[in-house]
Parts: sequence; structure tokens; C-alpha cells
Amino acid sequence: MCLKMGGPVFGWHQSIDLRRSRRVGDWQSRHKRPATFAIFHLLRSVLVVVLVGCSTESMVAEDHVEFLNGTRVDGQVTEIRKDEREFDFTATFGQRTVSRTYAFSEVHAVTYQGRRFVLTPMTDSVDTGESSSQSSGKRSPSQLNRMIELAGTSDPDWFASTDLNYPQSLDLSWPLKAEGGWNNQKNMGQFIWDVINPNPGRWRSGIKLVHHCLELHAGQTELIQRDRVTLGRMYFDLLQDYQRAAYWFRLAGVEKGKGPGVKLAECYWRLGNESMARSQLVSRTYTVGAAAAAIKLYGNMGEYDEAQKMMGRVINTAAAYEGLIAMGDAMRQAGRFDEAIEYYQKVMDSQQFRNADYENRFKKRAAESIEAIQLFEKVDIEKLPDEMFVGESTGYNGKIRVSVKVQSGEIREVKVVSHNEKQFYSAITDTQASIIRLQSVRGVDGTSGATITSRAIVNATAKALAGAPQ
Repeated sequence: MCLKMGGPVFGWHQSIDLRRSRRVGDWQSRHKRPATFAIFHLLRSVLVVVLVGCSTESMVAEDHVEFLNGTRVDGQVTEIRKDEREFDFTATFGQRTVSRTYAFSEVHAVTYQGRRFVLTPMTDSVDTGESSSQSSGKRSPSQLNRMIELAGTSDPDWFASTDLNYPQSLDLSWPLKAEGGWNNQKNMGQFIWDVINPNPGRWRSGIKLVHHCLELHAGQTELIQRDRVTLGRMYFDLLQDYQRAAYWFRLAGVEKGKGPGVKLAECYWRLGNESMARSQLVSRTYTVGAAAAAIKLYGNMGEYDEAQKMMGRVINTAAAYEGLIAMGDAMRQAGRFDEAIEYYQKVMDSQQFRNADYENRFKKRAAESIEAIQLFEKVDIEKLPDEMFVGESTGYNGKIRVSVKVQSGEIREVKVVSHNEKQFYSAITDTQASIIRLQSVRGVDGTSGATITSRAIVNATAKALAGAPQ
């Protein structure tokens, strides 16, 4: 590998062949270090020279650090310690100025005085995107913890360019209990529910608004804890940014056995550490909603025995239908269709529901899931004509209508053409993409936080294809 240096800082152009350098080679032989360490050693020496030789004016130029998780932070390199293989970096986030020390091995690249130095090459096992879906690689606890810390203490790349967008009537003091009746132009929580969540174009500005509220609530412990949980939920549900979601959940100290605690476990799993996920799921007590979410997560992880144990915790409660529907979904995703139908049928046979609306909603969903499983068994996509087919199923707030385009024996497009869902998060785009990727409705994972919407899209797609002429 050849590193070229030059320009106004050095005053000349020079090429150094790092593999042929006798000095570097001799040093490696003596110390038995990998070649990348020699690169770190040389680059750090270069940075030291630059830092020492720069004028006061040049020292205030903005530097950039690119981390191994894909996050980029702008700020200032303030000190490099040669023997410790680390450097200090100062960055400003809103009204906060943060100084941290980073090892060379934790950093992908540093841009100093307009020139970029790669310190640690990216590998296939390193996430490079802002949001993270389930990781194909495995990570140790220390690797995962560091990744979460790096992401959580830096702003997303969209943050600075995103404007705050909220009505002037909104009460940013955001008390724990909203005053008066429902008013989404005054009450912050209701603004998030009614205005932010149903509108993907406002997700980023909504998250930035909660960050803003967090700064305004300095010194108010209960409000800060609520703000942190809200940030964790929003990064998780809206953007699938599991690194930042985990950071804020952990900072809030979320409890095991409750909804945010299960979401934290899912963050660990999707970021590559099943052991941490399983540990996070261990709790003596569970709320019913959290138990249903845990059943789904255990199913995703292939831990079906644990999912059934969790089902045992809720089977005799008034909300057993939530656990039963979750078990049906888990078995369905695993391809265990007979067992899935059994659980869905138990929902159909249940007599205990929260109210008549919930009974109607859950029984319809169970019936349509059974129908979708039975119908799709009969579908041979390769034999379908080139055409657009339409189907519908029951979501959380009514019917979801889906069109499916088949061409040359493949599913080319799945599109939700009408729906009344409000809290759908990324379920619509993610589920459509999953069906096309898998070329099937089997094995499609329901989007976290919006499983009902995801399953309705899957069921509607199955109905559309089953209703096509074979």
C-alpha cells in the first residue's frame, strides 16, 4: 500500500511504500505487530508533525472522524499520544461540547486540514449505515458496547441539516401528565402520536425536537428519563437506528419485563449479540404487552421453547389473545404452519378481550392469517400471468389494500394503495421490500412496533396472489 502526502502543510510530495520500508519491516519483525499497526504508527507521527507545525489559524479548521460503525463527527483533533495509540477529539452537539479519547483501532478515518487518513480499513462485519437491521456478524459485548457508545454520543449525519418544525402553540415544557383534553397542537406527547409518527417526512425533525426538549429539561430528573425513553423508542420504531436506540434506552435505565426493556434486547440481537439479548429478556415479572413482544423476539431468534415459556405467563390472563397472536406469528415465520394455525384458532375461540373492538380486530386478524396460510399453499408464482393483482386485509385501524405486480414469474412490486394506519412506522416500506426480496410471504418478519400492520400487508399480498388466475 502506498500513502501519498503533500500540499501546503508539508511543502513537497512524497510517496512512502509501507510494505517495502525497511524501517517499518524491521520494527514489525521485532515487535510481532500486524502491518496495520505500522500504518497507525506512521500516520500518527505525521499528524503529530502537522499539529506541531500548524499556525493558530489553521488549528481552528474543522476536522472529521469517521468511526467503524459509519458515524461521522465534526470537531477538532486536540492531542495525539504516540505511545498509547490514541487521540483526543472535541466536538459540539447543540449546546454541549464533548471531549473524548479514541484509540486508533476504533476509528476508520481522520480528516485533518482537509486531508483524509484511513486508520482502520472497513471489513465486511462492520456496519456502515446510519440505521442497522439485523447484523449478519457476531460482536462481543465490548465491541457492541463501544459501538453503542460511539453512535449515541454523536449526532446522526442528517441532524445538522434538519430543521426544527413544530407549532408555536406546542408546550415544550412537556409535563408528565398532559393538561386538558386531547390537543396535538399543545401537548407534546399527542403531537408525536398524531403528527410525527404517521408522517415519515417528519420523523427526523420529530427526533430533533425531542433532543431539543431534553436540553430544555436540564435538571428535571423525571422529564429527562421520559425524554430518553422517547428518543430510544423513536430511533427504534421510526428509523431502526438500533445503536442510538440502545444508547438512549440504557441511559434511561429501562426496566426488564417492560416494553422498552424488550426493545433494548432486540437492539442487542439485531446488532449481533444474542447472549446480551437473552440476558436482557430475563425478568421475574412481565407486563402483558412486553410478554407478547418478547414472544415475537424469541421467535425471531429461533428460541421457540423460550417463546412458549413466555406464552405460559400470559395464557391465563385477560390479555392472553395478545400472546396467542404473537405465538401464531412466530410459528408462521418459522414455517411451522400447522402450529401457527392452532394458535390463531385459539384466538378465534377466546372469550376474553379488552373490549368489543379488540375482539373484532384480533379475531379478524387471526382468521385472515389462517386464510393467508391456506391460500398461499396453492400459489405457484412462476405460473402467474404478467398482471397487477389486488388484495386486502385488516390492519390496526381498518382495511389495508395492496397491489402486487407479477412479471416473468416474479413478484416485481408490492404497493400499499390505501390504509388508515397511524402508528405504522416503517412497516409499509419494510414489509413491501421483504416480500420482493424473499419472493414470498413466508418468513417475512413483522416490523417491530407495527407487527399488526406488517402482518396485514403480508395477508393482503397472499390474498392477491391466491386470487390470481393460475
